[in-house]
Amino acid sequence: MMPMSDVSAPGFPPYSVLMSIYAGEHAEFLKESLSSLMAQTVVPQEIVLVKDGLLTPELDAIIACFGASHPGLLTVESYPENHGLGYALRRGLRVCRNEIVARMDTDDYAFPTRMEEQLKVMQERDLDMVGSQIVEFIKDPHTPVATSTLPVSSEEIVAYSKRRNPFRHPSMMYKKSMVMKAGNYSKDFLYFEDWDLFNRMLAIGCKAWNVNHPLVAMRVSADFYGRRGGPAYLPHIWKFKTAQLKRGYFTFGEFLVSTVPHVAVCLVPNSVRSFIYTHLLRKGAKQ
Repeated sequence: MMPMSDVSAPGFPPYSVLMSIYAGEHAEFLKESLSSLMAQTVVPQEIVLVKDGLLTPELDAIIACFGASHPGLLTVESYPENHGLGYALRRGLRVCRNEIVARMDTDDYAFPTRMEEQLKVMQERDLDMVGSQIVEFIKDPHTPVATSTLPVSSEEIVAYSKRRNPFRHPSMMYKKSMVMKAGNYSKDFLYFEDWDLFNRMLAIGCKAWNVNHPLVAMRVSADFYGRRGGPAYLPHIWKFKTAQLKRGYFTFGEFLVSTVPHVAVCLVPNSVRSFIYTHLLRKGAKQ
C-alpha cells in the first residue's frame, strides 16, 4: 500500500489524531476505534499513538498490523512505565506535526462525518477548539444507552465550565498552538486532565463550540456510572476544584456550586450515583 499523503482533502487543512493507550485496553476495541478513523470522510494525515507503559502482546500486534497497513500514518510515542493520561497526552501533543489535532480514545468510535463536520465549523466560526455531543454505548455504537446535553455556543460553554466540564474529551478538536499557549496537558489532576486544560484554554480567550449532535460514541461498561465516585475520588475532586479557585477561574461562589454537588454525588451509594448520571446528568437515548 502507498504511504499516506500529506495533502489534506480539498478545502480542509491536514490534521493529526492524538490517542493514548495502556495495558488495560482491549485489542478488539482498539481495532474498531482505528477502523472508524480510517472510515472518515476526511481521513487524518497522522495518528499519534502514545503507549503509556508496556502493552499486552495483543495490543502490540494490532498496532504493528495497523502501522504496516498504513505506511507513514502512525507515529508511536512510547516509554516503559505507565504515567497516566495527562502525562501521555502532554508528550503526544508535542510530536503531533499538524496544527489541527483531534482527540480520540482507543475504545471509542468516531462516526464517519465527525472530522469533516468539525473541520468545517472550525473554519467557518474561526474556532480554537470544537467538540460535539456524544452518545454512550456498551456493545454497539449504533445502540446507545445515553446522549449528552452539552452547551453549544462559546458563551454557554464558558458559563457551564464554572460548574461542569463543557466538553467530552474524546470528541475534541483543537489548535495545537493554543493548547501549548495554555500550558499543554498537566499530569497533576488525575481524572480531570481534560477539564483543567479546557478551562485554561477558555481563560486565555480561546473560541469554542460544540456541534449540537453526536459525532462520537463513547464506550462505557455496564457499571460505568456507579464507579464514577467513592471516597478515593474525593482528593482528586478537591485538588482540581481548589486549583481552579486559586487560579481565579472560579469565584468562591462558583467553587461551592461546582464542588458541593460533585462531592455529594461522589459519596452516595453506587446505585444512587448510577441513577443520577443516567436520569439527571445524561439524556436517555432513543432505541
